[in-house]
Amino acid sequence: MRLAIVILNWNAAADTVRCVRNVASWKSLQPAIWVVDNGSTDDSHEIISRECPTVHLLRNPTNLGFAGGNNRGIAEALSTGDAPILLLNNDAGVGEADIVRLLETLQANEQIGFIGPLLFDAARKDHLLAAGGRDPARHHHPHNHRLPDGGPVHIVECVPGTVFLGRARTFHTVGLLDEDYFFGGEVADLCLRARQRGQTTSERGQTTSERGQTTSEGYLSAIDVRARAFHDLGRSAAFRDTLHTYYSIRNRFLLIRKFHQQHKVLFYSFWTLYSLALSARVQFGGNPPTARAIRLGLLDGLHGRWGGQNERVLAIASGAAR
Repeated sequence: MRLAIVILNWNAAADTVRCVRNVASWKSLQPAIWVVDNGSTDDSHEIISRECPTVHLLRNPTNLGFAGGNNRGIAEALSTGDAPILLLNNDAGVGEADIVRLLETLQANEQIGFIGPLLFDAARKDHLLAAGGRDPARHHHPHNHRLPDGGPVHIVECVPGTVFLGRARTFHTVGLLDEDYFFGGEVADLCLRARQRGQTTSERGQTTSERGQTTSEGYLSAIDVRARAFHDLGRSAAFRDTLHTYYSIRNRFLLIRKFHQQHKVLFYSFWTLYSLALSARVQFGGNPPTARAIRLGLLDGLHGRWGGQNERVLAIASGAAR
């Protein structure tokens, strides 16, 4: 089975090296591995180059976010062939058998464009983090936290980007991640676009079966409960209260603009009230930096200020800027 893997690095060479060594040790799969150093300010590039000489190492001069960084790797992988592409967080762990299972399910179901495993907490391996995901604009908790009933393969609205496998032709048809999100929401956006924009029978003079698109709704997203992966949440804990919170609030407004125009006023009103209430609760709970990040996410979402805002968010959250 052919496979391309894209791993994003940002000032975390040790995690990336560990992740690369895991996938490079697989026996039946011998994937092409693309590591994108996303504007690291430490010596990540030198360490990865030395410790992982067989990977395709790309270097972005600045931090392009989850979307922009992964897009660089996806584009390079697509330029070399049509192998399925796995986006893999460097703080996630997944076994070869689990990826083989996902590849087999993808191959057997032409209707599915993107697929992922059950995602568990690496620190508590029996704690389910996500059984697929939901549209964050319509749900307070965008991850499904309950195991689904029935067969092994389940259609979901979105697949979490931690371990995310997609067909090359789905990327060709739908496009890459929307870099306006920068971090968070871009994978949900891609899954929603895929459902909307499946290839039609008339495009490029090819039949529906040749393009692998079998429903008028487009390419679907799914999880296979027979496959498991584990996410080390502690690796990103330092930014969870500020950057993660900011982008979670702000990017919901971008999703609303793109997918829910008909109910924009309703959704905007709900998330505005939610953000104000959350900010007040967090402020009185003794966490002013997070409260500031929430308010900034709300203001930027309402005013349409997209893209990367890391330095600005951290400065305002810390009280260093107003």
